[in-house]
Amino acid sequence: MTSAPTGPDGRPGSDDRTAAWELLLPAAAAPARARGRALQAALREAVRSGRLAPGTRLPSSRDLACDLGVSRGLVTEAYEQLTAEGYLRSGRGAGTWVGDAVRAARPRARDLAPRSCGARVDFVPGTPDLALFPRSAWAAAQREVLTDLPHDGLGYPDPRGLPRLRTALAELLARRRGVVADPERIVVVSGVAQATALLGFVLHARGMRTVGVEDPGSPQHSALYAAAGVTAVPLPLDDEGLAVGPLRDSGVRAVVTTPAHQFPTGIACSARRRAELLDWARSVDGLILEDDYDGDFRYDRAPVGALQGLDPEHVAYAGSVSKSLAPGLRLGWLLVPESLADEVVERKRTIDLGHPSLDQALFARFVERGDYDRQLRRCQRAYRERRDALVAALAEHFPGSRVSGIAAGLHVIAALPRCHGSEEHFLARVAAAGIAVRPLTEYGHGAGGGDGTAEEVRLVLGYAHLTPARIRAGVRLMAEAVSVSCSPGVSVGAAPHQ
Repeated sequence: MTSAPTGPDGRPGSDDRTAAWELLLPAAAAPARARGRALQAALREAVRSGRLAPGTRLPSSRDLACDLGVSRGLVTEAYEQLTAEGYLRSGRGAGTWVGDAVRAARPRARDLAPRSCGARVDFVPGTPDLALFPRSAWAAAQREVLTDLPHDGLGYPDPRGLPRLRTALAELLARRRGVVADPERIVVVSGVAQATALLGFVLHARGMRTVGVEDPGSPQHSALYAAAGVTAVPLPLDDEGLAVGPLRDSGVRAVVTTPAHQFPTGIACSARRRAELLDWARSVDGLILEDDYDGDFRYDRAPVGALQGLDPEHVAYAGSVSKSLAPGLRLGWLLVPESLADEVVERKRTIDLGHPSLDQALFARFVERGDYDRQLRRCQRAYRERRDALVAALAEHFPGSRVSGIAAGLHVIAALPRCHGSEEHFLARVAAAGIAVRPLTEYGHGAGGGDGTAEEVRLVLGYAHLTPARIRAGVRLMAEAVSVSCSPGVSVGAAPHQ
C-alpha cells in the first residue's frame, strides 16, 4: 500500500494531495477497527449535506487511498456500500460519481446574473448581439499573449492599467472619439459602472453630496452614486440635450450626461448646448461625467466627437466594450482630469488592486492589431440592418406611429398609437402575448420622465440582440396583441438635433 505522509502521531500529515478531501481525514485517522465504518459514514454525510454535490466525480479508489493513507480495500468497500445505498453511482471504466437520488440539505449555488425574461421576443434595450463576439480572433490573441507575456506580467498590475493598454486606448479614443487622451490619465476599469462608482467616492471625499443625472436617463446612475453616499438629482432635457437652466438652479457641481446619444431619448447634444454645459462646469469649478455608452455606432450621420475633447479638465470620459464586444468581459476605461487623477487611482487601488493583467494584455493586443476596429465595423453593419428592419416593421404594423433616435445607438423610441385604452392596458396586452418591452416612463427619475400624449404610448425598443427575422416577428405579434386599427400613414424621423 502506498501511504500518505504521516506526522509524529502516525496520522496522515499535510500534503497537497489531501487538500481536496480534507472532509475525509478524520475518518482516515479513526482506530483501525472502526476506520472502514467511519469512512463510509463520512462519505455518506458529505453527500447528504451537499458538501459533495450531485455529479461530483470521486477519485479512483487507488488515488483516494493514497491521499488518505489507508488501504485501497477500505475505499473500495466504502464505494461499493454507498453505491448500493444510492449515494454514489459507478460504471465500468467510467469512474465513481455522486448520485442524484439524494437531495442535499444545502441548495446549489444560485446564478444571479441578469438573464432574458423568457419572452417570445425581447425588445428590452441594453444588450448587444453576443453571437457577434469574435471568438476565433479573441482565442488567437489569447494564445499569443500567453506565449509572449513575461512571468512578472502576471503580478499585481499598475492600478491605472497596463501601460501597453493605456497607450493603445489613448490612440484609439483620440482617433475614433476625438478625446484628449493622455495615457497617464486613463484608468482601466470594470465597465462604466465602476467608473461611475469611483468618481462618486472621490466626489464624496471632496465634500460633494449631490450629482445631477439626466431625466429620463439610465437607472443605474442613481444607484451607483447612492452606494458612494451621493444623492442623484434628476434634471430635465429639452430638444438640445440636458437643459442648462435647471442644471444651474439645482446647485449641483457635478453631472453625468450622455451627450453623443442621450439614453434613452436618442437626442444628440447640440453644439450650442455643449458650449453651455462647459461654461456651467467652468463657472462652478464642476465636473461633467461623459458616459459614452454607444459612441461607436452611428448610421445616418457623422460621428459626434466626445465632449471631453473640448475641455479635458472639466470632463471625465467613460466607455467600455460592453456594447462592442460583450458586457461579461467587464472591461472599460475612465479618462479623468489631472486634478482628480491621483484620487481616482488610489480609490481604484483600494477597491481591487487593479484590473486583471491578462485581460488587459489581451485587449491591448486586440486593439493594436486592428481586430477591434474590424469588430466595430462588423457590428455597425449588423446593427444598421436590424435598425432598418425595426423601422420598416413599425411602419407596416403600426400605421401612424413615430420613430425617433434612429440615427445612432442600439435602440429607438417608438411612439405608437393608443387605439385601445391606457398605456397600462397596452403594455398588459403586449406582455400577455409574450413580447417584452419597456415604456419610456420606466426611465424617469422624477416628474420629468413624462408619459407621452394621451394618444400614444412611447416605448424604448432595443434591437441589437435580435435578428431581422425576430424583429419583424416581434413587431407583428405586438400589433396583433393590441389589434391596431389606426389611420394609415407613418411618420418616421429623428427627433430634433439628431
